[in-house]
Amino acid sequence: MNNEKITILILAANPIDTGRLRLDEEMREIYAALERAKMRDQFEIISQWAVRPNDLLHAIVKYKPQIVHFSGHGAGSEGLALEDESGRMQLASTEALTQLFKLFKEKIQCVLLNACYSETQAEAIHQHINYVIGMNKAIGDKAAVAFAEAFYQGLGNELSIEDAYELGKVAIQLAGIPESLTPILKSKQKSTLETQTSLQQEHKPNKPQDTTPHSNTFNISGSNIKNLSGSGDIINY
Repeated sequence: MNNEKITILILAANPIDTGRLRLDEEMREIYAALERAKMRDQFEIISQWAVRPNDLLHAIVKYKPQIVHFSGHGAGSEGLALEDESGRMQLASTEALTQLFKLFKEKIQCVLLNACYSETQAEAIHQHINYVIGMNKAIGDKAAVAFAEAFYQGLGNELSIEDAYELGKVAIQLAGIPESLTPILKSKQKSTLETQTSLQQEHKPNKPQDTTPHSNTFNISGSNIKNLSGSGDIINY
């Protein structure tokens, strides 16, 4: 039985007709947080830049991630700001995003929308995905980066999604940024994200089955952290 990796798909978009965001800094801190983490070898990061609607569709269909992270601009009820062929803003509607995530509700465990005014999309996507994080108002670059770094640091050190979310909020507070109430978690239920390896170990002959109650802690093993950018480069840690 093959080991299953915990795949984090990071989608970044900063259209040329929108304000400049420090998406490169956010990406760097996410990689650094997981590289330092206890469970660093159990995650795989796939990053896509200047994401267009077809890129979004292709990446989710191809990689079937457990975690989807969007970094960019939000437009409230109008949707999330992706890019068109010329690099200008093209909105992905809340309805379209909701239908897309519905198709992969059996695979995707968590969605993080690190974009201003993205609570509307988080609420809608939450109909189908257990854990969705959105922003209830505008969020500054520093707060967005601090939250993301701490969130993945938490997951990489065996915290549950809910506790990693709280860690992210604390990180914003510790940085002296008055935006710790901006990230909002929509949680449907507790669930365990397990690899095939861990399931196999639970059902080995002559070994009592683990009766520990299920939680939403990531129970994972045996994977790599790597980057698949638009150029196809791979970075192994």
